[in-house]
Order: sequence, then structure tokens, then C-alpha cells
Amino acid sequence: MKKLNGSHASSLELQQVRRNSFWKTALQQRWLYLMSVPFIIYVFIFNYLPLWGWTYAFQNYKPHLGFFEQEWVGFEHFIRLFSDEKFYQVLRNTLAMSFLGLIAGFTIPIIFALLLNEVRFSFFKRFVQTVSYLPHFVSWVVVASLVTTMMSIDGGVINELLMTLGIIDAPINFMGKGEWFWYILTAVDQWKEMGWNAIIYLAAMAGIDQELYEAARVDGAGRFRMMWHITLPGIRTTIVVLLIMAIGHLTTIGFEKQFLLGNNLTKEYSDVLDLYALNYGINMGRYSFGTAIGVFNSVVSITLLLVANGIMKRTTKESIM
Repeated sequence: MKKLNGSHASSLELQQVRRNSFWKTALQQRWLYLMSVPFIIYVFIFNYLPLWGWTYAFQNYKPHLGFFEQEWVGFEHFIRLFSDEKFYQVLRNTLAMSFLGLIAGFTIPIIFALLLNEVRFSFFKRFVQTVSYLPHFVSWVVVASLVTTMMSIDGGVINELLMTLGIIDAPINFMGKGEWFWYILTAVDQWKEMGWNAIIYLAAMAGIDQELYEAARVDGAGRFRMMWHITLPGIRTTIVVLLIMAIGHLTTIGFEKQFLLGNNLTKEYSDVLDLYALNYGINMGRYSFGTAIGVFNSVVSITLLLVANGIMKRTTKESIM
């Protein structure tokens, strides 16, 4: 009995020490906590407060009526959504472009960062890095205009080059072939974002202990082996976290790129969920239907995020939660 009382007392003392340690740390870092308050308020206002709008998906929402005057219709809009053939078409397009973007947008920046990290001439390295991430700051409106002009069937640079090299005999309407749209969009997106996405990997590589490379050189390891056995394991946590977040955004890819690069000839392949919600929801005054699409999108994203996080936690022992 005395032994039990002693262990209980030790447990209480340990809890008291932890509590005191927490408040001591909080007091020491009080300015950091205060600095985070505006961001917490921002997230609450713009990320959590709008969730109240999900109730519109279960109403026959009319803007001129108050909340308690709305007609509640349950899952009617979801049933209508899942009965629409167009929904499955845009879902296919969304997932196809998302998976292509995930594969290319996840591997290419890592490879680019690995290669750039091996460049020893600092001026050339900075020059390449600057040039590679500059397209990130170019508006999609400008990028879409450039791509459309370059791939134009009438005097486009791509067609002129291919004809000059004798690869094709007549101009190709690249932007009019729906089955090519996914790949063109993925390629353009990588050109625009590759350098910017590589920055975080380069920052992670900069934090790797240089003594590991020196020891590897002494053991006779070449650059490729050092990349494989030191650099990649050194940035594994960064890779896993970004992969989980990318999987969570598979269905929320926006619509700006598709809207600007797409046209009536590629509509069957360029329409995505967000564009579907805009055209068949908000633009037609079907606010509840548009909200139902948004709710579906969010629920799928959260599910994918939790599943990806669980799988990564079991296989790599790395997670974001």
C-alpha cells in the first residue's frame, strides 16, 4: 500500500513539474505567442468561420431570405450532383490532371534541386535558380497568352520549328486537341512552378551536416552515391510532409489554368470541379448546388489527407499529425 501511495505521489510530482515547465516555457516565449495571435484570428475568420456556409448545401438557398426562413431539403442537391453525368466527367478531368501534376510536380523539383545542389560554381548556381523560379511570379493570364501564341496553328513557334526540322508536314492545332490538354497543362505548370517548388528542398539540403559528405568522400563515395545515401535521406521528412499535403489537395486544383488554357474544343477535357461549381452553380444562381460541390470537394480532400498521413506514418514513421 505504501508502495502504491509512493508511486501515486511521484506521478503527481511529475505532473506538477511538467505543468510548471509548460508555464515557464510559455512565459519565456510570450512574445512568440503574441505574434501568432493575428494569424490564429486570420485562420479562424477565413478558414473556420466560412464553414457555416456549408449549411447552404442542405437548403434551397434564396439570398433574399434569412437563415431561419430557408427551405431545408436535406441531401437533395447531393443526389442531383451524383446523378449528373457531367459531374463524373469533371471529376475524371480533375483527378487525371491532379495525378499528372502530383507525379511531375513532386519528382521534377526534387531532381532539379538535387542537380542544382551539386553545382559548385556559385554564380552559375544562383543564376540558374533565379531564372528557374522567375516564371512563378508571372500571371497565369500572361502564361496562357504565351503558350497559346507559341502553339498556335497559324505561325506558332512550335509548329514552325517542327516543320523546319521536318518532323511534321503541316501545322498541328495543339490547343484544339482535347486528348492532349492534360499533358500540355502539366508541362506548362511544371515550367512555371518547378524552380519555386525546388526552393524548399534546397533549403532542407542546406541543413544537412556537411561532415557526412566529407566522411563519404573519404570512403570513396561518388556524387551519385552521396545523393542517394545522404541527401535524399536528409530531406526525407520534407519530402513526406509535402507529399501528404499534395495528396490532400488532389481534388482542389483550382480552375484558373484550365479556364485560361481551355476552349470549346477541349471543354470535355479541361472542365474541373471548381469550374463546374462556378458554371453550373454560382453563374446559374444555384448557390446550394455550388455549395454541395464545394462540400464534396472538401470532404474528399480531408479524407485523402488523413489516409495519406496514416499510410506515411505506418510506412515511414513520418507524418504531419
